[in-house]
Amino acid sequence: MPVQQLTVFLENQTGRLAEVTRILKEADINLKGFSTTEARDYGILRLIVSNTETARMKLKEAGFTTHIADAICIKVEDKPGELYKILELLAGEKINIDYIYVIADTRLVLSVSDIEKTESILKKNGAALC
Repeated sequence: MPVQQLTVFLENQTGRLAEVTRILKEADINLKGFSTTEARDYGILRLIVSNTETARMKLKEAGFTTHIADAICIKVEDKPGELYKILELLAGEKINIDYIYVIADTRLVLSVSDIEKTESILKKNGAALC
């Protein structure tokens, strides 16, 4: 069964991603998974959320451009070769993958402008770094 993925188009500006998550929080929408891609002036945020239609409505009200599409979510074991098995199977059947991302757990990988400062801020505020 497909999952609904909400895509949000963002200006590449400080605070825009925080604004999206604030809107979701205020609407009591759980963020189950996400992926970001960026270019110089804009970014694409793909979300799996607890209520896609409400999330889209709230984000559109706030001026964000959004799109809903079906995607597939697959459970894989956390061991070597599991991703390969899926990709080999699909390639053998001539299925093209447009993009892929993981929503397995709650560890985040951030690319930031100042790694040392960011680590310091997060540690100071009790965040557990991997």
